[in-house]
Amino acid sequence: MSLGDDGYGDAGSRGDDGTYGGTGQTRTRLPEQQGGGVYGGARRGRQSSSRSLVTVVGVVVLLIAAIAFANRGGDDSENGDSGKDRVESAATAPSGQQPVGSKTGGIPSGFPHSEQGVESAAANYAVVLVSADILKPARRPEIVRQVFDADKASELERSLDQVYDKAFLDKVGLDENGDAPKGDTYVSRTMPVGTKATDYADSTATVEVWCTGVYGMTGESSDNPVTSDWFTMTLQLRWTDGDWKVDSFSQKEGPAPVNGDNKVSTSDEISKAVEEYGGFTYAR
Repeated sequence: MSLGDDGYGDAGSRGDDGTYGGTGQTRTRLPEQQGGGVYGGARRGRQSSSRSLVTVVGVVVLLIAAIAFANRGGDDSENGDSGKDRVESAATAPSGQQPVGSKTGGIPSGFPHSEQGVESAAANYAVVLVSADILKPARRPEIVRQVFDADKASELERSLDQVYDKAFLDKVGLDENGDAPKGDTYVSRTMPVGTKATDYADSTATVEVWCTGVYGMTGESSDNPVTSDWFTMTLQLRWTDGDWKVDSFSQKEGPAPVNGDNKVSTSDEISKAVEEYGGFTYAR
């Protein structure tokens, strides 16, 4: 599931910047089924042996390069090459800043008052805003109060309540409490791939977060099987009460790579992975 410019519900009219009442909208794709169940499908036809050889060689080269980079240690600092220079040379290079050490209501908080801090905040807030918890009426108010600027929280909460109404929950297979049927698991996980501050000032910032994610319902008979998505979220943030908070956000599709040659996992494997693998606190 991703927040997009097409889908169910209406959180307000669309503005010139592509946002919907400051919230975006939510869409759930329902892929066509072609013979048999949607889980446990056969692997695609094998590629030629030459492609496999090229792939293996490429992986080995990347591993060697990674090891060499890791072994460089502090040589750059000794040569007068600062960490800031390295960050500016590659948009997704880590800053070296430690992640936040606190959470409020399970959501990272207390981000540094810096460009790296606001990028970290945007990455973590993107995870929360496209999560399964945001669909739960009992959990949503706490998320909104933690993520959004206090001046916008009430308005955003009302908008999200309208978007994620009973009709929407029915459509994605959840009950009125946002819970999946017994034996099934609703999945909505977002993983930031990189961040970019397109505008930064002392009290305001705009950050783009390139994301991938998985969303859908487990269960062999599910009409909404778990699938993947790629999208970019743009968040406008404000420094207030000692932390970065969201003013508004929007989303667009991509950039998306070519799908890999992966065997489709069973519904049970997906459910087990969701239960056993926890998420991260993201730092720039």
